[in-house]
Amino acid sequence: MERTDLLLHSTGIPVLEELRIEAAKSKLSHLRITKDYRFVLTDYNREVELQPVHKAVYMLFLAHPKGIEFKRLADHRDELLRYYMATASSMDKQKIEESVDRLVNPLDNAINEKCSRIKKVFLEIMDPYTASYYIVSGHTRRHVSGTSKIWFERLKLITLPRELVITDNPDVIRLLQRD
Repeated sequence: MERTDLLLHSTGIPVLEELRIEAAKSKLSHLRITKDYRFVLTDYNREVELQPVHKAVYMLFLAHPKGIEFKRLADHRDELLRYYMATASSMDKQKIEESVDRLVNPLDNAINEKCSRIKKVFLEIMDPYTASYYIVSGHTRRHVSGTSKIWFERLKLITLPRELVITDNPDVIRLLQRD
């Protein structure tokens, strides 16, 4: 009788996680952002079909590899507005501004809805572990102040290595050179 459960247990979770990361790296595709803001997974030869608002949210998080807390999205309103205006050039400016205001409002669920849609699109293309590099996901950073207080930063970020993001769009090149 095989006891692979004992083997897996003795290997340990950190080692298994490292093995999964190495396996996923070989499957990660370059993400090309074209001049007209199409997102293409070049190694899969597949377009990631997102609406302009989703593309704007995605580009915001690409521009901030260290992450952004949802509750602090209002600090990035103008930046998000620029991305949305670029990806939805034919839309009414007032509607775009209203949409961005909803996205950065910490009492509105719009940002969660957009991130869920982005996740769904990537999961339709690839397995969940590989998709985890492309989606906007959570990362918690623990901070200890000089006193006995401990607080946590609940950052949202895209973990895709930025060297896998390629573009011939000068506006996107500038955003990738930030942070």
